[in-house]
Amino acid sequence: MKDMDDIPAMMQALGRSARDAARALAIAPAAQKTAALMAAADAVWARREEIIEANGKDMAYGRDKGLSDAMLDRLMLDEARIEGICAGLRAVAGQDDPVGEVLAEWERPTGLRIRRVRTPLGVVGVIYESRPNVTADAGALCLKSGNAVILRGGSESFHSSGAIHACLVEGLVSAGLPQEAIQLVPTRDRAAVAELLTMTDYVDVIVPRGGKGLVGLVQREARVPVFAHLEGIVHIYVDAAADPKMAMEVVLNAKTRRTGICGAAECLLIHRDIADTLGRDLIEMLIAAGVEVRADEGLSGIAGTVPAGADDWGREYLDSIIAARVVDGVQEAIGHIARYGSNHTDCILTEDAAAVELFFAEVDSAIVMHNASTQFADGGEFGMGAEIGIATGKMHARGPVGAAQLTSFKYQVTGRGSVRA
Repeated sequence: MKDMDDIPAMMQALGRSARDAARALAIAPAAQKTAALMAAADAVWARREEIIEANGKDMAYGRDKGLSDAMLDRLMLDEARIEGICAGLRAVAGQDDPVGEVLAEWERPTGLRIRRVRTPLGVVGVIYESRPNVTADAGALCLKSGNAVILRGGSESFHSSGAIHACLVEGLVSAGLPQEAIQLVPTRDRAAVAELLTMTDYVDVIVPRGGKGLVGLVQREARVPVFAHLEGIVHIYVDAAADPKMAMEVVLNAKTRRTGICGAAECLLIHRDIADTLGRDLIEMLIAAGVEVRADEGLSGIAGTVPAGADDWGREYLDSIIAARVVDGVQEAIGHIARYGSNHTDCILTEDAAAVELFFAEVDSAIVMHNASTQFADGGEFGMGAEIGIATGKMHARGPVGAAQLTSFKYQVTGRGSVRA
């Protein structure tokens, strides 16, 4: 590899290596990829003390940098979270291999037999911030789907990502796959990101995983196609027909389980008919849990609330803060989400089937939920083993991006000496 002072040359070398590895991965047997992932999981667990030690350096760096508590929570690794990384690797290993799946098959009167078959995209670039577990998730999903990947972790997770990446490489080597199939950019220099975004000769898609600043930069500057969501402005609408006990449990979990993830609830919409009953109980519960509730005039009489400002609607807090307002019904809730939402995840709590049908039909988000915590907006919870991110676009991948969403397809056409008239 070229000297690290020459960032363009270094990134071009990574790209060439990834493209070569992608050709090998595209034809790698499913069992070989599974073996690599299982070996990587074993390596992560065996080297957990080493990973936690590396993470300690990153945590110190993050505190010195002034990261918020929510961002430090994203960054932190302990034995339980490392066990989760291992479980994620094994879960992806256990998924059906998408490569080669026949999506459709038909014959034409001309005698042609046509099959549409899943194929890898090629090379995926993943740019992420403080969550070191993305190193394992992204590496695993790209390998499972037959793609090579270039990972560019955040400066905050530099040491943690490096330690996890070493385990992924160990898995690749043990299974006889090219170690260049999963590469980690070995520098914190931001010039590497600028290079990666324009490497159209080598990279087929970019997946940014991080805050609005990072995703916005990638969407503005990339010449390579992008799978992404800009923000997770997640709404929960509590209908007049909501089950009170269920609503209390779901809203509390959706907001407080982890406030710094993209599936955390950021806005609570309450039907006017229950504003003084269940609505009040919900607000008081959130305040008691340490959440700052920024309420509109319909809820501002509840002790402990803070008046909401105009900029509180359509805002991603990623913190123990939630906006709350009264709406006249499901149609007004849908209108609010259409105006202020980010097409990520939105939820309705109700026992009214007609309201659910309307909400599901009209809310144009990648994930639409009924009577479930929005914290389930996660590829692992969807049965994908893990996710490389959540996409809100409509042209290809949408929602949690798992291995199947990291594929394209090609047509395999067989004739019998067929010629066209």
